[in-house]
Amino acid sequence: MFPDLTRRRLLLAAALANTAALGACANSDAIPSTRSSVISTTPYLKDSAMTIDRTHDVKALLKSIETGDSAPVAFINPGKYIQHNLAVGEGLAGFGAVLQQLPKGSARVNTVRVFQDGDHVFAHTDYNFFGPKVGFDVFRFEAGQIVEHWDNLQEKPTVPNPSGHTMLDGLSQAGDLDKTVDNKALVRAFVDDILVHGRMDKLAGYYDGDNYIQHNPQIGDGLSGLGAALQAMAKQGVRMKYDHIHKVLGQGNFVLTMSEGQFADKHVSFFDLFRVHNGKIAEHWDTIEAIPERAAWKNANGKF
Repeated sequence: MFPDLTRRRLLLAAALANTAALGACANSDAIPSTRSSVISTTPYLKDSAMTIDRTHDVKALLKSIETGDSAPVAFINPGKYIQHNLAVGEGLAGFGAVLQQLPKGSARVNTVRVFQDGDHVFAHTDYNFFGPKVGFDVFRFEAGQIVEHWDNLQEKPTVPNPSGHTMLDGLSQAGDLDKTVDNKALVRAFVDDILVHGRMDKLAGYYDGDNYIQHNPQIGDGLSGLGAALQAMAKQGVRMKYDHIHKVLGQGNFVLTMSEGQFADKHVSFFDLFRVHNGKIAEHWDTIEAIPERAAWKNANGKF
């Protein structure tokens, strides 16, 4: 009756709704585990110290948006799924409702990067989700299941930036795993010094000369490219201001910051991914998304 993808999507939405209903009438410990039916390289270990790799679970869940596979829904705790995408209703039922609205056969999901920091997994994904987009997704795990989700989506440009880079190309595998703590501290200090407080006298100290790869659609490589873009923005009266860093996550030489601020007179969320090399910032990807007025929110959890 339905094309195959539409049928699978409806099955996924139904599974989400049914699981949400089950979670409403029982706590998660009383719900029989369905993880045994899910193909995963990461076994379930309740109350683990997050030494288990959960990145495969996240990639499978994101890919299910495209395929309609309902099995990865088992990675989500049905009794506790806190949603921070303000365009999506609360819990699994809200997620299922959005999937039902997708035009049939339109969804595409290609996760380019995925990293883990303790109980958080963060992913960088090329989407076609109500149109071409680039997004960062952050999931928090508890007792082996996903209990919270944040994301930041930006429309995907049709042309590369001034240096020929896209929002997604570049290195993707984490290295320097023993330097995670130091790299997170470096990136936090950079965002606080430069983007929050505007201490531009410290800018050069965070870079290795002009060796800096930029993936922002409007900005070219190096400090020279950044300077040219900032000058152009100033001439156009475009103001960018970071007000608060909400979260810093990292694995090895990749660090993600989630921040709130102002851009072009709009209240926005900034998700910035940095690659660090030899104690200097070497590469940057980002997305900027407007935060809607409170009256337009479909859940009460806030963006952060």
